Amino acid sequence: MIPAETYLLLSAAIFCIGLFGILTRRNALIFLMSVELMLNAANINLVAFSLQHGNLTGQVFSLFTMALAAAEVAIGIGIILVLYRNFTDVDVTKATTMRW
Repeated sequence: MIPAETYLLLSAAIFCIGLFGILTRRNALIFLMSVELMLNAANINLVAFSLQHGNLTGQVFSLFTMALAAAEVAIGIGIILVLYRNFTDVDVTKATTMRW
């Protein structure tokens, strides 16, 4: 059996990669993928703690998080399409005129 620390280290690495992608990139698609990486890192944590404690609560929360991520992707892709249609680019720094 793989120890829980291994899962936590993997989750921390994936979360840091996602955080790096959000902080350094300007492309909206990279933002979206980075948020998905961070949510998947949280899912790994939930499943690892569920495995460690021997109950299914973390896995159930992980399923809800996956549903939330699917809804976030659907809305994010819609926003990216509007951004591309209006500015012919998906650079988030050029979309300042979309504000109120």
